[in-house]
Amino acid sequence: VQLQASGGGRVRAGGSLRLSCAASGSRFRITDMEWYRQAPGKQREMVATITSGGSTNILDSVRGRFTISRANADNTWYLQMHDLKPEDRAVYYCEAQYIEGLDTLSAGRSWGQGTQVTVSS
Repeated sequence: VQLQASGGGRVRAGGSLRLSCAASGSRFRITDMEWYRQAPGKQREMVATITSGGSTNILDSVRGRFTISRANADNTWYLQMHDLKPEDRAVYYCEAQYIEGLDTLSAGRSWGQGTQVTVSS
């Protein structure tokens, strides 16, 4: 399963961006869709997750500003970011956990290539 992330860019503080991640491949079903970020000099952290049932989990520091959603039919998910702050500057990665196969099923995990989000004050 391959993931393609897009939507990063440069905005001023208070601005908005929408990240997208699209999964492609064959004979797979995504279970959990996630967004992570990694700021310079810091460890990668989970920003938001959404399960196949629609349950979400959001990082405390972005709750109320960021929203994760998914379009199951398209194997695409989004991270809508509002009121961006300079501390949100990071490379954002999408990640998916999935089940693949036809007769024999196996679990897998894939990462997108990362998209840069820069927020100027």
